[in-house]
Amino acid sequence: MSRIGKQPITVPAGVKVDISGQLITVTGKKGKLVRTIQPEIEVVYEGNVINIINKTEGKTVNAFRGLTRSLVNNMVVGVEEGFKKVLVIEGVGYKANVVGNNLTLNVGYSSPVEFTVPSAVTASIEGNNKVVLESIDKELLGLIAAKIRQVRKPEPYKGKGIRYEGEHIVRKVGKSGSKK
Repeated sequence: MSRIGKQPITVPAGVKVDISGQLITVTGKKGKLVRTIQPEIEVVYEGNVINIINKTEGKTVNAFRGLTRSLVNNMVVGVEEGFKKVLVIEGVGYKANVVGNNLTLNVGYSSPVEFTVPSAVTASIEGNNKVVLESIDKELLGLIAAKIRQVRKPEPYKGKGIRYEGEHIVRKVGKSGSKK
């Protein structure tokens, strides 16, 4: 049985939840999110609490129950507070620039890498080496952050590349360090 799926979701005062069949719409001060729920799952909204209930029993249905609860909770938190991810660019001469919704990355390639950020995600630069991404959709934010990180993954010898803030890169000893 899913332990996460059993937990109720409390809805804050400024958030409006609309459920019509398998479509759930959450509206708040930051925006509006819409998601279609699995047909085996039922979402019940009473007062200011959302409960996720299985229509049938089974191992996969229980897994979907926990997933659905997490997705709906992320929708509620997203429209109320929003989500934020910070990417750190490390390396000599590595930098980023944002113009509109275009992110330009100079990360050691012969030409700059152009990356178009979707309109639902806002990108900004802190200093010369931090890219701050903000959105109300946690799933889209994580996907965009992962795609930006893919442009130049951190390498294990000097740590150069794009990494998440707080991410620990396991360092390797180079050739000269291993002979001692």
